Amino acid sequence: MGRLVHFEIHVEDMERAKKFYGEVFGWTYQDWSEFAGMPYFGAVTGDDSEPGVNGALMQRQGPAPEPTQPVNGFSCTMGVADFDTTEQKILDNGGTVALAKHALPGMAWQGYYKDTEGNIFGVHQPDEQAK
Repeated sequence: MGRLVHFEIHVEDMERAKKFYGEVFGWTYQDWSEFAGMPYFGAVTGDDSEPGVNGALMQRQGPAPEPTQPVNGFSCTMGVADFDTTEQKILDNGGTVALAKHALPGMAWQGYYKDTEGNIFGVHQPDEQAK
């Protein structure tokens, strides 16, 4: 079975991206640039005692996605305890709405955003009362 064990977010401005994900989701970083041969920062997304996966921010190797381009690859979704507070942090830190908050009836609230680098990511708050 091929379980997801790592993700990479391609970024144009490493410091801007580190600030965005650090401020919004509380991520911390480990500099792995020497191993990768390019700006590459391991992203610690939570405590190892909780389900989830760590990843990295890596230097984008080509042009940024066009503003109306569909997702080409994977979209990462972050689980949050408070959707509305997280959305405000996203907007306050330079992110934008890609697909507004909507109910997954009986399961959760879901929405999609663009980070400061033009990448789309999801936000998911479990809520059995969502409708």
